[in-house]
Amino acid sequence: MELVINGRTASLEARTIQDVIDHYGLAGRPVVVEADGEVLTAPQWADTVVRPGMKIEIVHFVGGG
Repeated sequence: MELVINGRTASLEARTIQDVIDHYGLAGRPVVVEADGEVLTAPQWADTVVRPGMKIEIVHFVGGG
């Protein structure tokens, strides 16, 4: 399915936002997700079904110094 992830088109086999998070290896990390303009909490990820063309923004935090 074609999705727009952080402004870039991506072809993923995903059914839910959780599947997208898992695909990018971000499960268990501090992540903020916005899907079609709505910020989603982590408990919503497994219940939020993705659809073709959905715009998803994923922000994760990186430490450093």
